Amino acid sequence: MNTVQVRNIEIGTGRVKIAVSITGTTQEEILTQAGALKALPVDIAEWRLDHFSHIADAAAIDACLTSLRGILDSLPLLATFRTIEEGGHYYLSTEHYAALNEYIIHSGQIDLLDVELFTGEPTVRRLMAAAHDAKIPVILSNHDFEKTPSRQEIISRLCRMQDLGADLIKLAVMPHSRRDVLTLMQATEEMYTKYAHQPLITMSMGQLGMITRVCSDFFGSALTFGAAAQPSALGQIPADKLHLLLDLLSSDFY
Repeated sequence: MNTVQVRNIEIGTGRVKIAVSITGTTQEEILTQAGALKALPVDIAEWRLDHFSHIADAAAIDACLTSLRGILDSLPLLATFRTIEEGGHYYLSTEHYAALNEYIIHSGQIDLLDVELFTGEPTVRRLMAAAHDAKIPVILSNHDFEKTPSRQEIISRLCRMQDLGADLIKLAVMPHSRRDVLTLMQATEEMYTKYAHQPLITMSMGQLGMITRVCSDFFGSALTFGAAAQPSALGQIPADKLHLLLDLLSSDFY
């Protein structure tokens, strides 16, 4: 299994890493949230650009990125524009999505980039090439807010991401029953055991799926998302409580 190094964090080895999203709509809110992460047990900060009210203003993006980098210091920064189709807060055409992400890549301020699988293969390949030229690892992702696909489909999507050259592969699904949660866990374990050569990130969303955010590494997931003041997705656990739970599960009591 390969690992991914981002600053002083190595994803894919050791205990599961914790990411927390920054979801402010203004620069002031964004920087306040970034500063609050210093008091939390966080491995990666994610800036959710689709929440930013000035997303069409290049100067505002530059100012936020520069200030974020200063506040976060050595904490790795993941840049994510989540599309409306996958639970985001702002609509962009595919071309504008690609152009925005290329702009973020060329800023030189980020450590990781999220790219959505279903933006289409040409866009995926374009953005991965740009990111890799800049030595930035890519998380290729898919978020299904409607359902939990079959075990075979989950594995198929993850394998497709890996085949396209992603550094990390991520899938989040919506459960409607405990069986759906088990399907996600089973698919994760099978992917990890049989097919994965890149670190994978999986989760089942909502209250039903909350358990998957805690037992991630037991089934093979390398990174989980916690919450600071405001969850960015259904079922997220506050980062400090998530860290405590992960500590308890990884402790040797005997």
